[in-house]
Amino acid sequence: MAKILLVEDDQTLIEMYQLKIKEGGLDLLLAPDGEIGLELAKKELPAVILLDIMMPKMDGFAVLTELKKDSKTKNIPVLLLTNLGQKADIEKGQKLGANDYIVKSSMTPSQVLEKIKSFLK
Repeated sequence: MAKILLVEDDQTLIEMYQLKIKEGGLDLLLAPDGEIGLELAKKELPAVILLDIMMPKMDGFAVLTELKKDSKTKNIPVLLLTNLGQKADIEKGQKLGANDYIVKSSMTPSQVLEKIKSFLK
């Protein structure tokens, strides 16, 4: 079973994605902030990482930068998951190596699950 790492600090969203990802037959690892997310990514080496940008301690851009520096984690697909839909943020995420950018308000959990599965093929 593929492991998916969700790095998110919003409890409501965690519960929504948790339910949908488990329904999709995937194993879910949870991290409430960027520091824990980075630790879990290096330890567990998930198949895909869903990474929120606005988080306490360490934001998603900083986590993404660290993931791409590490030879063990640099090839893991990272999907930025955020409410920030500004073009500058999308470009920054792409420049730092994000594989995709999901604006939370524009995709249902089912659509996010389909996006995750497209990176597992």
